[in-house]
Amino acid sequence: MIRTSWLLATAIACACTACSQQSPSSGSAPVAPEGSAAGATTTATPAPASTAPDIGINLAYLDKSIEPGDNFFQYANGDWLKTVQIPPDRSSTGAFYDIFKLTEQHTADLIRSAGAGHPAAGSNARKIADYYAAYMDTAAIDKAGLTPLQPEFDAIHAIKTRADLARVLGSRLRADVDPINATHFHTSHLFGLFVTKGLEEASTQIPYLLQGGVAMPSRDYYLSNDPHMVEARGKYQTYVAALLKQAGIADADKQADAVIALETKIARAQASLVASEDIHKANTLWTVAEFSKRAPGLDWGAYFKAAGLDKVKQIDVWQPSAITGEAKLVASQPLDAWKALLVFHTLDSAAPLMPKPFEELNFNFYGKTLQGTPAQQERWKRAVGATNTDLGDAVGQLYVRKYFPPAAKKAAEAMVKNLIAAYRTGIQNLAWMSPATKQKAEAKLDTLIVGVGYPDQWQDYAALEIKPDDALGNHLRALKFEYDVARARIGQPIDDHQWWMTPQTVNAVNLPLQNALNFPAAILQPPFFDPKADPAANYGAIGAVIGHEISHSFDNTGADFDAQGRLKNWWTPADLKHFEAATDALAKQYSGYEALPGLFVNGKQTLGEDIADVSGLTAAYRAYHLSLDGKPAPKIDGLSGDQRFFIAFGQAWRGKTRDAALRQQLATNVHAPGQFRAETVRNLDPWYQTFDVQPGQKMYLKPAQRVKIW
Repeated sequence: MIRTSWLLATAIACACTACSQQSPSSGSAPVAPEGSAAGATTTATPAPASTAPDIGINLAYLDKSIEPGDNFFQYANGDWLKTVQIPPDRSSTGAFYDIFKLTEQHTADLIRSAGAGHPAAGSNARKIADYYAAYMDTAAIDKAGLTPLQPEFDAIHAIKTRADLARVLGSRLRADVDPINATHFHTSHLFGLFVTKGLEEASTQIPYLLQGGVAMPSRDYYLSNDPHMVEARGKYQTYVAALLKQAGIADADKQADAVIALETKIARAQASLVASEDIHKANTLWTVAEFSKRAPGLDWGAYFKAAGLDKVKQIDVWQPSAITGEAKLVASQPLDAWKALLVFHTLDSAAPLMPKPFEELNFNFYGKTLQGTPAQQERWKRAVGATNTDLGDAVGQLYVRKYFPPAAKKAAEAMVKNLIAAYRTGIQNLAWMSPATKQKAEAKLDTLIVGVGYPDQWQDYAALEIKPDDALGNHLRALKFEYDVARARIGQPIDDHQWWMTPQTVNAVNLPLQNALNFPAAILQPPFFDPKADPAANYGAIGAVIGHEISHSFDNTGADFDAQGRLKNWWTPADLKHFEAATDALAKQYSGYEALPGLFVNGKQTLGEDIADVSGLTAAYRAYHLSLDGKPAPKIDGLSGDQRFFIAFGQAWRGKTRDAALRQQLATNVHAPGQFRAETVRNLDPWYQTFDVQPGQKMYLKPAQRVKIW
């Protein structure tokens, strides 16, 4: 997935679409990964009839005028790309959307029918029904106006001293970290909290404090001199002032100036995305008492007491320089500037659940300007997404009961088992790796925890109050509930089987601290997985996803974690040197991909995902051949088994993205755009043989240039 700082997870594809990149208050839908903006309707013609019951790939998408060796993405998807239209309420469309749309409709049906039969007050079904009803009740939202936010405004206006400011900031600390992008938080947070196993702590869970404090997608939007970023800043200025004016703030233009000036200073203090991915820089434990010395400027005693963390022994500071820099700003910047920032962040984060003028201003900036999406999603879709976000496990239980039968779980588990076996074979056959390192690598496979479909334990929502006429209040209480759940885990025993995605999430994730994988039920559907389809297609699509996730345990960060999920070096110096040389070559390869005129992929930023793509596809290819049990693959519709395997992989990354959304992805995401992920094939020797790729073709790499890691 929006791989995180590795503290949280590594996901197969980033949630970089208009619907899924929004914060929960925006009504984010079930996560639709990179290149998968939910909501598109393709216009390509149906695939011609196949001689097989289900070939698993769409032959109508192929552009046979393109040589596979010149542009494999275009070859696999070119005719689809010629006709597909991105719908007005989406920033992109693609293969993941096929699954997302089906999942969205399934969850919508479940959510809408949850209130049938008048379920008991306090039951999950009643909460689901009431949450959805409240979101859809625009008359009640209009009537409430700013009233649900009044307690927050009162607290902000009452700030008279730096200690008061620290208490308000601490009271707003939340744990709504995007599990796909751990470095970005709800905009009202100066910092963000996450609770899990310590990097070197194997027995109990600890809190992590991470940077936050800005409303635009990343620090680059404040600091970059790129003309598009400069233009976005100008439109952001207009948006901030307009939102404040809508709230009746008299000196809105002046307040907007103060907000943007302070956010820009916060952005300068923040660590970059590449720096945030350095796990070794994140291994920084401070006692609560040490914060005042190491990060002076913020009254940490008042802050932690208001946050309910004053009794905690130690906190891992993920980005120490950012925490120190932001704390310094608390002391140096005027109180009035901080109050203006807090007021704006309160309005900004709540706007999608406020009266229409606020909602429209919010969408016009984040949707139209930053994502290039012309139209807002229909409200029912946003309501479904929000319900899935705030009551995810409650909806998830209904989802797996109806849409994920035991047979599907069993078939998926068999594929995972086969992929792990293939990965083990790959490790054993590595010529460059020493026996000592191989032994440690295999130990990681031995202890790998694989979750398929859904968790063993579901979240209990008994303490969460949901009202049928209080949409914004429901969301704010859900955020507080999640924070309390996370805080209660501090000091508790580790649960390596804990899930970080709901079953209805179209994504997958690797959790290095748990040495675990999650494959939600929703991604285990066509076109990625169908037990009745041709094995070549299944292994090329979902097999590569599974292999990708396994590979994250051995990429540039996962390789730093041992079989127990502890940050520990288990490489010999010679093995590590070879690994780093191979990954440097891969980073250079991806840095040569031009996504937009003059705008290239940052190969260092996407390195972990690129390693996982190469290694995962390699393992999936090996597993496919293991599944044949020595028998030749049948030829179907004129295609060999290997051709179908690679085409399935290329079509898995089928996608089309608006320029603005692609620009945001390149600035904020650790995944390369889908068309370049499809080009992973150029590193596999069998691809060259399968499609007779020759020197002189655009994608051809000399054997020595093909990156082989696992």
